[in-house]
Amino acid sequence: MNQVRRNLKRTSTHWGAFDAEVEGGKIVAFHPIPEDPDPSPIGQSMAGAVDHPLRIREPMVRKGWLERGPGPAGGKRGAEPFVAMPWDEALDLAARELARVRTAYGNQAIFGGSYGWSSAGRFHYAQGQVHRFLNTIGGYTKSVNTYSLAAGEVIINRVLGGYRGVISEHTAWPVIEKHTRLFVTFGGIPLKNAQVDHGGLGRHDLTGWLRRWRDAGIEFVNIGPVRRDADHALAAEWMPIRPNTDVALMLGLAHTLIDEDLHDRAFLDRYCEGFAKFQPYVMGAVDGLAKSATWAATVTGIPAETIRHLARRMAGNRTMISVAWSLQRADHGEQPFWMAMTLAAMLGQIGLPGGGIGFGYGAVQSMGTPARRPPVPTLPQGPNPVDAFIPVARIADMLLNPGAEIDYDGKKVAFPDIRLVYWCGGNPFHHHQDLNRLVQAWQRPDTVIAHEPWWNSLARHADIVFPATTPFERNDIGGSTDNFVLPMQKAVEPVGGARNDYDIFAGLAERMGVRDAFTEGRNEAAWLRYLYNQFRQRAARDKIDAPEFDQFWRSPYFEYPGSQADQVLLADFRADPVKHRLQTPSGKIEIYSERIASFGYDDCPGHPTWLEPFEWLGASRAETYPLHMISNQPKTRLHSQYDLGAYAQASKVEGREPVLINPKDAKARGIGNGDVVRVFNDRGVSLAGAVVTDDVMAGVIQFQTGAWYDPADPGVPGTLDRHGNPNTLTRDKGTSKLAQGPSAQSVLVEVERFTGPLPEVGIVKPPAIERRR
Repeated sequence: MNQVRRNLKRTSTHWGAFDAEVEGGKIVAFHPIPEDPDPSPIGQSMAGAVDHPLRIREPMVRKGWLERGPGPAGGKRGAEPFVAMPWDEALDLAARELARVRTAYGNQAIFGGSYGWSSAGRFHYAQGQVHRFLNTIGGYTKSVNTYSLAAGEVIINRVLGGYRGVISEHTAWPVIEKHTRLFVTFGGIPLKNAQVDHGGLGRHDLTGWLRRWRDAGIEFVNIGPVRRDADHALAAEWMPIRPNTDVALMLGLAHTLIDEDLHDRAFLDRYCEGFAKFQPYVMGAVDGLAKSATWAATVTGIPAETIRHLARRMAGNRTMISVAWSLQRADHGEQPFWMAMTLAAMLGQIGLPGGGIGFGYGAVQSMGTPARRPPVPTLPQGPNPVDAFIPVARIADMLLNPGAEIDYDGKKVAFPDIRLVYWCGGNPFHHHQDLNRLVQAWQRPDTVIAHEPWWNSLARHADIVFPATTPFERNDIGGSTDNFVLPMQKAVEPVGGARNDYDIFAGLAERMGVRDAFTEGRNEAAWLRYLYNQFRQRAARDKIDAPEFDQFWRSPYFEYPGSQADQVLLADFRADPVKHRLQTPSGKIEIYSERIASFGYDDCPGHPTWLEPFEWLGASRAETYPLHMISNQPKTRLHSQYDLGAYAQASKVEGREPVLINPKDAKARGIGNGDVVRVFNDRGVSLAGAVVTDDVMAGVIQFQTGAWYDPADPGVPGTLDRHGNPNTLTRDKGTSKLAQGPSAQSVLVEVERFTGPLPEVGIVKPPAIERRR
């Protein structure tokens, strides 16, 4: 019997590698590559999304902007219909507006932070494309750090030095299997997060390794308000904790270690700076309040004897401490990471196989992977002539307060007067906090330009929208976070008139007289060869002979040889702290930081400190909004990517994002499983679908991020979000003056059963579109 030969095109995504099956010029299915033992179901959303009714098929311009010209939108941005335009006219408009802003206000008036994951391809990576273009026309105001880990990035640099090295050199999974006996995780090891990694991955291996750890006899303690943040197969001991009180628990553990003489004094003396200044604070000599287990119990809700017993177990076993990234996305988010580093130092196991600390095992797939990441380059961005920058989560502050100054990591940062926002490959109406405030701020610039494949929240809040291709409508190279380098082969022609970001920017560059500088005379195919040859040269320095480009392009993938299976974080430092001194002022682990103390920040002192979240201040607020909302990463998509897809849509409740609520809290409010509910506070209100479960502790709801923002009255701050976006409720406040990171996990809300006619979800339909006569 003859088998039908399927037309398959290899591609790579942030959630894995797939083969696109093509029939009649359309993608009908995506098949995970055979080498992936645990493929992500997010792949189920991709085929239907390519030619979805929400695809943007031609350039669009907001009608009011077209008629009235550039200027503050006065509530119209996000509310008015769009006018379809030919490519040449739309590019002309954008080029003239970029030239006007540069001439009138200077390049620092262009905000090009353009935060977002975009696609996994190394050439068509959207941030690289927009930054290269803006740099060729004189630069832009940028953003620094990430929404994922802003506070962690800054405090790790200050305490351990070299944040990127610390993150990339986690103790490897095989070492944990062999040596760790107790794994204590603050915030879990969420497999839903580990299904993705920036740049893609070939194999989803973490699930298998977790089971190997369990079979090796490792004991797991999951400290957090959500039980399912640790896979059920681990049989982890769950310690429900009041959100935002992890520092108090760690201080209670530290007090027990000191009180019972279980801390490693020799390690603290040789490898650490400032423990002598920290210890009096823990023991109560500074403020008269001993941070004992008894005290910690009153703050965290965990019994004092449980805390003492855990401290003894940690001191008596080879213990790995893992802190989830979500911990530092909270008020004073620097403190849990700093305190976790301090606690690990007190145990004296940093640099030992299977001991010490990890920052987010399970946060993404690569944390601790034994695979060796291939050195695949991205499109060079060139230098940015503009010095102006903002911490990544201070967008609304910048737009609302031009000329104002804030503190950031020992510096003063002045907000520039932004007249044009250029966004490509991300969605600020997902990442940012307090969307009602962002809607207000978003009206201030003269112009917003966006590249988007679909009518998501960003596209609807732009003035000029260029329809961008999906990764399956162009060629690229996938450089995964494990050993895989993959050809990303164009599967279908672009839908409608969509163009890739490179061609869009090349068209703008031509109109602005910098095409040669932007393209360097290369088209897509030439750039792919150039970047791949750069990779071959880097591989050759590792004595690895990568195939020629044409051979690579015909192959399913190239697997980069090598392993880091024996990697132990800070092993070299432990072996010789003089030769391998850390990149800190003292060269040691800075439990007390003279540098941070010198900044004089009232919300980030010189050593780890328990500081109540701002949201808690005032008893009346907790009475009015008694539930703590955890807005963590979603299971059914990457951030807001593919929220329109089949897998994400299947998880909705009455078309709304699900919210997990404890049975006690649901019963007290008359809420049943599957009810549509109002989640609200004084910042906003959103509809969601109730999922009643004891996987969340009483007093807490879990409301995952990523649902496309869907305001009932577009352009009006405070209006009802019909779709279930928790960032309508979060506070837009920096973690502290040190990092100014997002603090989304510090928020109080109330939930009630929705009554009355259920409003239709509007984001599932395109906006109004007009055509010129």
